[in-house]
Amino acid sequence: MPELPEVETVRRALSAPLQKRTLTGWTLRNPNLRWPVSIPESLRGARLGSLSRIAKYLVFRFDSEQGQQFLIAHLGMSGSFRLLREPPAADKHDHLDLLFDDFVLRYNDPRRFGSLHHQRTPVEDHFLLRELGVDALSEALDGEYLYRRSRGRRLWVKDFVMNAKILGGVGNIYASEALFEARIRPTTAAGRIAKGRYERLAVAIKHTLQNAIDRGGTTLRDFYSSDGRPGYFAHNLQVYDRGGQDCRICGAKIRRLGGARSTFYCVRCQK
Repeated sequence: MPELPEVETVRRALSAPLQKRTLTGWTLRNPNLRWPVSIPESLRGARLGSLSRIAKYLVFRFDSEQGQQFLIAHLGMSGSFRLLREPPAADKHDHLDLLFDDFVLRYNDPRRFGSLHHQRTPVEDHFLLRELGVDALSEALDGEYLYRRSRGRRLWVKDFVMNAKILGGVGNIYASEALFEARIRPTTAAGRIAKGRYERLAVAIKHTLQNAIDRGGTTLRDFYSSDGRPGYFAHNLQVYDRGGQDCRICGAKIRRLGGARSTFYCVRCQK
């Protein structure tokens, strides 16, 4: 599914053109996403004050006569936004149009695992956000934080950093890549990793995510940015989805461990 860099790519693409635009209406063709979608009439005529990101969620902040209101969006596995001046006829997967002054923001989601929620302040109290850990690009993420939260944990370190209650925004692809950069084997128990190695991992997580953001996100079959272009970071992946291929650093074979979310690592570089 789209991970933090993909969501940040979308946020940056949409933020400037939609800033201060008025939401004049909407067309909800199918409310049956992961949770039912309902947009209150109080949002009509509200102005978009900001578009921010919390972990993998987009947060539209509207200023209205009733005060601040929010739409919280998650792209699920296959969701995408398109910003259109002259929208073509909607297809069967175009579930929602948000109508602004001179743009239509169209949400498309073939698998319908995405979601859109209305929330009044404070947005952090929403049930999807209130238990999230620190954002993976925030200053709160450092080696001390990871070390402290990992004590006594027997689960793989890869699963540890992917736990949204620990760290918001790190999914399978970037966990694999960051662990490779930090030279940590993903199957190592989280509680067995020393503080110094967690310091390297915290730096690697931020570097990997920022690199992906700068390159436009990861090329996934279902992910496209808001202008319809695929991301480009996948061409630079070191281990993810490279099982059986040679490591670009040492030449050893990349190992793949199967499961719902496959794990990839270099048997020589990562200890």
